[in-house]
Amino acid sequence: QVQLGESGGGLVQAGGSLRLSCAASGRTFSNYIMGWFRQAPGKEREFVAAITWSGSSTTYAGSVKGRFTISADNAKNTVYLQMNSLKPEDTAVYYCASKTRWSSVNTARAYDYWGQGTQVTVSS
Repeated sequence: QVQLGESGGGLVQAGGSLRLSCAASGRTFSNYIMGWFRQAPGKEREFVAAITWSGSSTTYAGSVKGRFTISADNAKNTVYLQMNSLKPEDTAVYYCASKTRWSSVNTARAYDYWGQGTQVTVSS
């Protein structure tokens, strides 16, 4: 079993920054893929970014590329999402998730474990 817990959300003005954290526990994670997704009210959950625990592979949604950076700290079993140049349209609940293979990493239903989410609100 894998437990994931997000933190770091909050209210920020447009153009500001936030760093989200996802702490993982319960199993060894060296072979896992970690992803960040977000869901705005009335919208489907959408892919944001994914990373291998080694950090050797990352991928981003086009809407956040160049503004968000995903990283992993193996020693702390924590994955981060650094979000810069935030826009009001980035407002959503952000979730981290894990899976065991680097395939369909941008598809929510491909992930096995999910955190409870953290709210990010960007004011204009």
